[in-house]
Amino acid sequence: TLVGNAMGARDRARLRKGAVLTSAWGAGVMVVFSAAVWAFGPWVIELMTTSDEVRLAAKALLPWMVAAPVLGIAAWMLDGIFIGATRTADMRNMTAISAMIYFASVWILSGYGNDGLWMALLISLVARGVTLGIRYPALERAGG
Repeated sequence: TLVGNAMGARDRARLRKGAVLTSAWGAGVMVVFSAAVWAFGPWVIELMTTSDEVRLAAKALLPWMVAAPVLGIAAWMLDGIFIGATRTADMRNMTAISAMIYFASVWILSGYGNDGLWMALLISLVARGVTLGIRYPALERAGG
């Protein structure tokens, strides 16, 4: 991987370049994916079920599905960066913190039904991105 090779070479500039490059591409792909879900989601839902009740419920949740890739990209990209750098202890620790935030969010938002569950999921994705982002400078220092 770009990150793994840079870490092995102890090349901080290459590590940063790899992280920025893959993150930019990932963000671009997620924006396109979210736009596709927004544009084609109702049509896909119509294809998947004939139940009017299911269609209505799925379409009501579509905005959450559109938001998920955009709000989750930092978490997923940083996962890849930390995996490439073999910094699994950091991933474990930040996952534990994010899981606690998720469970607290579910508890607080449980009265909002499916919307509350989606909110909690997105909060946990953002928390995971933030917590891994906080650890990224240490990863970069170790890489060079």
